[in-house]
Amino acid sequence: MNVTAVRTFCRAFPGAREKDAGEPSNVRVYYVGDKFFAYFKTSEPERWRFSFRTTPERFLELTDQPGIKPARYMQRFHWVTVVDVANMDPDYLRELIEWSYANALSRLPKKTQKQIAELTPAS
Repeated sequence: MNVTAVRTFCRAFPGAREKDAGEPSNVRVYYVGDKFFAYFKTSEPERWRFSFRTTPERFLELTDQPGIKPARYMQRFHWVTVVDVANMDPDYLRELIEWSYANALSRLPKKTQKQIAELTPAS
C-alpha cells in the first residue's frame, strides 16, 4: 500500500474523518468520534510516516521489525510508527489499522457507537 491507499482506507471506516492538526498543521489525523486511531506526519524530516495504536503484544512484535519504531510521545499507549507504509505487507497493515479503528470506536459512548453503526450499510 502506498500513502494514498492508506489515507483512502482510513477515511473509509464508518464515522471516520480526516483533519490536519498541530502547529503548523504538520499532522494529518484520522478520527472516529473524538478518538483518533491513526495519523501521518506531514512535515520534513519524517514526512508520511504513519502511526497507529496496537495491542501491547503486537507493540513488542512490531517494534522488533526494521522500519517500525515506537511512536514518539505515544509509545506508552502502544502506538507505533511505520517509516514507509509501502514496505509493509498490505493485508497485515489493513488488519492493524482496523484494530486501531475498532479500539478507538470501543472507547466512545455507547450512544455514539450506535449512531456510527447505523452509518454502516447492512450486508
